[in-house]
Amino acid sequence: MKVVGIVAEYNPLHYGHLYHLRSARMVTGADCVVIVMSGNYTQRGEPAVVNKWARAEMALLAGADLVIELPVAYAMGSAEYFAFGAVRLLDSLGAVDFICFGSESGNIEGLKAIASILADEPEEYKILLKEQLSAGHSFPAARQRALSAYLRGKFGKDSLTRMMKSSNDILGVEYLKALLRLESSIQPLTINRVGSSYNSTELSAKFSSATSIRKILSVNQWKCAKKLIESSMPTESLSVLEREIELGRGPVFPALFGSAIISLIRRMSADELRSLPYMEAGLENRLKLAADKSGTYEELVNNITTRRYTATRVQRILFSLLIGLDSRKFEFFNSVGGPAYIRILGFNRTGRRLLSSIRGKTDLPIITKTADFKASDIPGVSEMLALESNATNQFVLGYENPYFRTSGSDFTHNVIYIDTSTKDK
Repeated sequence: MKVVGIVAEYNPLHYGHLYHLRSARMVTGADCVVIVMSGNYTQRGEPAVVNKWARAEMALLAGADLVIELPVAYAMGSAEYFAFGAVRLLDSLGAVDFICFGSESGNIEGLKAIASILADEPEEYKILLKEQLSAGHSFPAARQRALSAYLRGKFGKDSLTRMMKSSNDILGVEYLKALLRLESSIQPLTINRVGSSYNSTELSAKFSSATSIRKILSVNQWKCAKKLIESSMPTESLSVLEREIELGRGPVFPALFGSAIISLIRRMSADELRSLPYMEAGLENRLKLAADKSGTYEELVNNITTRRYTATRVQRILFSLLIGLDSRKFEFFNSVGGPAYIRILGFNRTGRRLLSSIRGKTDLPIITKTADFKASDIPGVSEMLALESNATNQFVLGYENPYFRTSGSDFTHNVIYIDTSTKDK
């Protein structure tokens, strides 16, 4: 069985995602498409618009065969950790032939060249990076400037770093770095991203970004929002989204957690805040001051954000605080090699066949019944599952319907099974 892996958030799944999924299957000739998908929180440091099971269902209805959860510490991580966690899961299956990601450039060789430099970190590059960070630039901006200076100094020209200005190209480089780090045999391929850019907030004719869809959902009642977004989403995905909203399980937005996060910061000491991931000396004081003078989530983020501390970084810190992720836990997870298990969110017949063929042969335990692993003695498993459960327990507090806000669903929710064998893929 030929297998292609895709890393995704599907927040929510739209026509651009469907195009990528189908193209990945076509260009690789894959019999099975495996998705590593963020759970209830995303790489931008925000809660997903609907829960992970609904989004896994969207993926299966769109033609995916197996959906695996990226643990929250990595799903909400910086590009490097996000990509490493996802590639680690694909590699651990021992059955994935390709990873196919979207990119703005479509230049796999150029992305490989950048990844090689960033993976090796030549001394000249490290010096340049330190200089840019000392100048007060955020890490992404400092890295781009340092890389450009290194390429000009080494080769007398720089024709590559423009790719590091685009979000999907940046993630692509991190996937390639992770493959190098893991010495993986998975072959990387890229497909040109179509339609609106990742961060675009405006709907386009068909290939709208997930960001623009979420914006529509945030400012309109569902009846109106549906009319605006129905041309941007496959019918099946739209139906799942509609069901979740009508049940009062979405849409979930960061602002819904503003009071809880502000309350936590106000009662915590600076030392306690310093223990959060992605912090640095002095930032804890900025968080304290911002919480004291902010009344909403938006105000809190705006009062913390600077050129050095990007909004995305701030959001990762704030939601790490909410779900109970600190630097000690994160360092422990990294010390055991990243994601400690392969947790299945959903599959179809083809996905089930793949699981049957690899069970007992993978580097990591395969989890379909989460409760069976609550007390696992495998390093990192119980701790990572406990964090995941707590993250979900916080996420459901964003539901409109209080009936679904009870805790514990991470250990009781069934794996999604959809028989798509009669559908064209």
